[in-house]
Formats: sequence, C-alpha cells, structure tokens
Amino acid sequence: MSLCESDSPTQQDYTRVNREVIDLLEQIAGAGSVVVGDDLVAGYACDEMPVADYHMPEVVVKPGDTVAVGRILQLASQRRIPVTPRGSGTGVCGGCVPLYGGILLSLELMDRIMEIDEDNFVAVVEPAVTLANLNTALESHGLYYPVYPGESNASIGGTVATNAGGMKAVKHGVTRNHVMGLEAALPTGAVIDTGGKFVKSSTGYDLTQLLIGSEGTLAVITKIILRLGIPPKHMEVLFIPFEGLDDAVGAVPLILKEGSLPAGIEFMERDIIGIVEEDTGKEVPHHDYAAFLMVILEGQTEADIHEQAGRIEKVCLDNGAAGVLVPPGAASRRRLIEMRESFYPTIKRSGPIEVADVVVPRSRIPEFVKQARSTGERHGVPVISYGHAGDGNVHVHLLGKDLDPSEWRRKRPVVMEEIYRLGVALGGVISGEHGLGYEKKGY
Repeated sequence: MSLCESDSPTQQDYTRVNREVIDLLEQIAGAGSVVVGDDLVAGYACDEMPVADYHMPEVVVKPGDTVAVGRILQLASQRRIPVTPRGSGTGVCGGCVPLYGGILLSLELMDRIMEIDEDNFVAVVEPAVTLANLNTALESHGLYYPVYPGESNASIGGTVATNAGGMKAVKHGVTRNHVMGLEAALPTGAVIDTGGKFVKSSTGYDLTQLLIGSEGTLAVITKIILRLGIPPKHMEVLFIPFEGLDDAVGAVPLILKEGSLPAGIEFMERDIIGIVEEDTGKEVPHHDYAAFLMVILEGQTEADIHEQAGRIEKVCLDNGAAGVLVPPGAASRRRLIEMRESFYPTIKRSGPIEVADVVVPRSRIPEFVKQARSTGERHGVPVISYGHAGDGNVHVHLLGKDLDPSEWRRKRPVVMEEIYRLGVALGGVISGEHGLGYEKKGY
C-alpha cells in the first residue's frame, strides 16, 4: 500500500449542513457572517498549495469573538459536522481546506491587536492579525516580532497553528519560541487559557506548546500572547558564491561557531538562480557559481555588523568561497532579500510544481539535495532545492512543465514518497515549517 493511502474518514461519515444548522449558525454569528452558495464560498475551497485541489465548504461562518467560536464548535460536535478553521489561506499544504465539506470557520473578522504591553515586551492579538499589520503597529512602540516566514500577509493564528519558521530562525527560532500563551476553543465549546505574560512556569502541562503546530486538530486558537523584542538598528546581507554545495554548507557550522549568531543563513544553487533570472530578466551577481550562501546579519551598531561580517568573510574564504558580496546600500540589500523571497512564486509561475519542506541535520543537506535530485532524474522529473542552511530546512520542488499531464500525475506522488523516505533516513522529518495539512498527511 502506498503511504498516500489511508483509512481517513470520508464526507459520508459526517452529517450534512441543512437549513436548520444554517439558521442556528446565523443566531450564533449573525446573518451577515454566514455565507452559503457555491459562488460565494469558492474562495475558501483551496489555499496556496502548488497542486490546487479544491474542496467546497457547505457553509462559511465568520465569528466575531471567542464566545461565538465556542458555540459553533459545540453545535458542530453535537451534529457531527466537520469544521475547518481558516486564517489568511496562505498555507501550501491544504491545512485550511474543508476536505469533508461542512463548516469553514473563517477567523478573518477576529483581527484586533488587543494590547501592546511595552513594559512586559508582549503583544496580545486575535488570530487574524497579519504579520504585516502587527509589525506596523509595533514600530511606534519601538518593539519587534522577529518571526519571518516570508509571507507578510500570513495571519498570526495560522503561523501559530503551523509553527511557522522562515529565514530568521537561526537567531530567533520559530513561532513556538515567541508564544507565551493562548486562548483556544475546544470541540466541546469550552474555552481554555494557557500560559500568560510570564517567562517561566513549572506549573502543570505546557498546553501552549501542545497547541502550537497542531494545525487546528486539537482546538481553535482565538487569542495569542506574543513575546516581543527590540528591533535591530542595522542589518546587512552577505551573498557568498562557492564552487559546490558541500563547501557552502560546510561553512555553516564554522560560521555558527564564531559566536555572533546571524539572523539567517540561506543556501541556493545555480538552477534556482537561473530560473529567477529568466523570470525577472535581471542578472544575479556571480550567477555562474554552483552554490551560494546568503547570510543575514542584525546588530545594534554598524560596528557590530562590520565585525560579524569580517569574521564570516574569513571563515567562508577559508572554506572555498570565491568571494563575499556586500550590497552597496539599502536598495541593493533589499533586492537580494526580495530575490530569495521570490523563489516560490517564480517557480510556481513556471508550470505545475510540487513542494516539500523536509528538514534534516544541517550537515546532511548536501547529501539530501544530491540524492533528491538523483531520485528525480531516475524518474524523469526535474528536482531543484534551496532553503535554510542554518537550520537544515530544505525546500524541494518537483517541476512538471515538461511532462505530459498524465505522466506528471502518476510520477509526482512516487517521487515525493521517495524524497520523504530519504529525508527520514537521513535523520529528518517531512516538514520543517509548512505543516502537514491534508496534502502531507498520507506520508
């Protein structure tokens, strides 16, 4: 049996939404917050997963507060109606897609920043607050939320539900490192509070951490208490070409041993650089080299940044780097970051793709990337990889633009399964930051 086959329930195992249920939902959330009709709910039938797979909800409900969320969940449990929580819909694994129809519980109206507590370095937000809106609000308070998954329109609730990571995880960690407490509604309708505005606790089970990354399968998160920091006053980006991926990744532990932790260390190879250049018509510096590191530095003074950069430059040159490019100004620095951010949307525009975000021990990245590429070659499916060298998270893309559609559908799950098995064999797991959703559940 393929890993993709399972004994999951089907839509027939649940109760359908009828007029009575819709009336009850309108009593709970208000008539204007309950949406029915295929044309109206179609926008909730998929997320940004690369292989679109649409599943229509029977009804979309947009509660405005925690009490309404709890009452909706209680009703759904009593009637055995499936509920799928949804934030901004920016995930790529189908986690917010209503696979079994039922109720699509959209939290989009719960978008208040409830408190910014400067003394305790805390923000209290509702789940639909986006990263962009939070960071804008924090600027005037001189505070900073450092988690940066590369999608500023992602909702905070969604990043908590998937334990999102991103390009700054080397220094700042992932979402779970910055969540101090939660409010969440259980399937029974009961509402619980976990954690709080305190740093230490040895009191009972850590339910906060249990809920983070649970992707809506245990509870619906309705409030988040976030740990904040002080924004860096200076930032720099180093772009470092190497003759091969082994040398590039081999430099990473040496950089980390230098003591000044970079915010992030990204790796990429020539093939993805070529795709970006073709898409944008703009040439990337040193594009003829085989592999590259992009090191993101943060500091409170220019002297801090220069000192970090000098040490990293020496380490990389000693490990085979061809040179170290320092962008000549903020605009050039931003272009490099935007180039890295553009990888996924650029590849997605090139034709049908599939994406994995396998994480392996840092030292196994070259071996994983090479074997993943060989797996694709064996099946006649191009595979390219890039990702977060500082934490071992590799984004693997299968490209289907040159394959017949039927051949692509047949080969894609076979190659994906082999790549996942490879990652696990090298000491990793199948998702480092995207989550499982339903797309990866079978694996």
